Amino acid sequence: MPSIPAKLNAFPVFMRVEGKTVSIVGGGEEALAKARLMAQSSASIRIISQDIEPDLAAFVAAGHAEHVAQDYEAALIAGSTLVFAATGEEVQDRCVSDDARRLGIAVNAVDRPELCDFFTPALVNRAPVAVAIGTEGVGPVLAQMIRARIDQMLSPSLGGLATLAASLRNAVDASLPRGAVRRRFWKSFFTGEPQRAVASGRHEQAKASAERLIASGGAARGHVALVGAGPGAEDLLTLRAQRLLMEADVILYDALVPEAVVAMGRRDAERVSVGKRKGCHSKSQGEINDLLVELAREGKAVVRLKSGDPLVFGRAGEEMQAMRDAGVSYEVVPGVTSAFAAAADFELPLTLRGVTSSLVFTTGHDLKGRSLPDWAKLAISGATVAVYMGRSVAAEVAGRLIDAGLSPDTAVAVVENASLANSRKFHGTLADLPSLQARDDLDGPVMTIIGDAVAGANFARSEALSARRPAAPKTLAGARA
Repeated sequence: MPSIPAKLNAFPVFMRVEGKTVSIVGGGEEALAKARLMAQSSASIRIISQDIEPDLAAFVAAGHAEHVAQDYEAALIAGSTLVFAATGEEVQDRCVSDDARRLGIAVNAVDRPELCDFFTPALVNRAPVAVAIGTEGVGPVLAQMIRARIDQMLSPSLGGLATLAASLRNAVDASLPRGAVRRRFWKSFFTGEPQRAVASGRHEQAKASAERLIASGGAARGHVALVGAGPGAEDLLTLRAQRLLMEADVILYDALVPEAVVAMGRRDAERVSVGKRKGCHSKSQGEINDLLVELAREGKAVVRLKSGDPLVFGRAGEEMQAMRDAGVSYEVVPGVTSAFAAAADFELPLTLRGVTSSLVFTTGHDLKGRSLPDWAKLAISGATVAVYMGRSVAAEVAGRLIDAGLSPDTAVAVVENASLANSRKFHGTLADLPSLQARDDLDGPVMTIIGDAVAGANFARSEALSARRPAAPKTLAGARA
C-alpha cells in the first residue's frame, strides 16, 4: 500500500499586510532580525521597547520602522495584524503571547515554538513572487539551506518579469483563447525574448517583445545560448548556465563536457553530441553552425554547451557569425576556463606581485610555424603562459621556448582533468616538459602552466615530471640534460 503523506501541523498561507501594522516587542538582536524580515513586505513596523540596541536604532533612523519608546503593555499591540515577542526573556515573551491571543492577534515568540501561532519562513523574495520554506520551527538552519538552493535557481529579475506579466494579463485574456494557446504564450513569455530583455534591464524592449508574442498567438522565436560548461565539475557551472539548461529544448554538447553536466538540463530536452576530439569529429564546425540555425528557426530554445569558456578556444566566433548572418537571436554565458581551474587545483597564483603581471592563453599549436608568436616573446619577458591541450605538443613547446631564450629551469605545472575528483597534478621545469608527450596514461584534457609564478604553487600532492624525464629527448632541439 502507498504510504500516507505526513500531515502539516502548520499550514502555509500568504497574509496581506499592505497598510497593516506589525508589532515587534523587544529591542535587541532578535527584534532586529524580525524587523529586517518584515521590512521585505509593505507592512508598517512598530518596535515596542523602552531601550533599543544601536543596530536596531539605525534601522529605525533609516525610516524602516517606528519606535515606541515605552515599557511593554497590552494596549501597545492592539490593532496589530501580527505580533512578534522578541524580548529574549521567557516570562516577558509569554506575557506578550498571552496578550496577543487574548486580543485575537496571531503571535510569534522567537525560539519558543510552544508560544507561537505562526512560524516565520525562510524567504526567497522576488516580489511579487515569493517562496517560503518552513519547518514548523524545528529546523531553521535546514530551512535556510533550502532557501539558499532555491535562491540560486530563481533569476534575480524574476520579480520584474512577474510584474510585467500582471500588466499584460487582460490583453492576453482578450487576445488568446484558453488552453494550449495561452499556455504556450506564457511559457514563451517566461522563458523567451521578454524574459531575456527583463534580465538585461531592457524593460521597454521586453514589453514590445511580449506584445509581438501576443500578436503571433504565442509562437516564440528560437534562441541559442552559447554556454560555458566550465572545466568539468558540476558545481563550477554558473547559475545562469544552470537556469538555461533547465529551460532548453535542445542541448548540443562537446565531447569534453561530462555527462553529469549535460544531465543538469531539463529531463525531456533533446541531447545531441557534437563532440570534437583530436582526430575524431562527430560533426564538422559547418554542420554545427547549420544545426544551430535550423533549430532556432524551428522556435527551439537551444543551449550550445562548450567545455570551459565559449570564447576561449571554443570556436564561438564562427558560431556567432553564423547566427548573425541568419538573423538568429543568441547570447553568450561565460564559464570557468580550464586555466583557472588548473591554477586553483595547484593553489597557483597566475599573477604574482613583483614577479609577473601578465597572463597568456594559448594552445601551443601556434609554435608550429617558423616564426615565434608574440605570446612566446611575452613568456620570455616574464608572463605566465597557460597552454591548452598541450600534451601532444609539449616537447615542441618546450624546445621552441628554450631555443628562444626562456630558461630551462622555468617552473611548470601540469593538470589532467582540472577541477574533477580524478584530476592528476605534475610539476617540474621547462626541461622536464617533453616527458608529457610519452605519457599514454594521460587520456583526459591536459592543462600546462609555465612561468616564474608557478614556483608559488602547492606541490604537496603533485608528481615530479622529472621522474619520467627522458634522458635525451630527440624532439627537444635546445634542451639540456
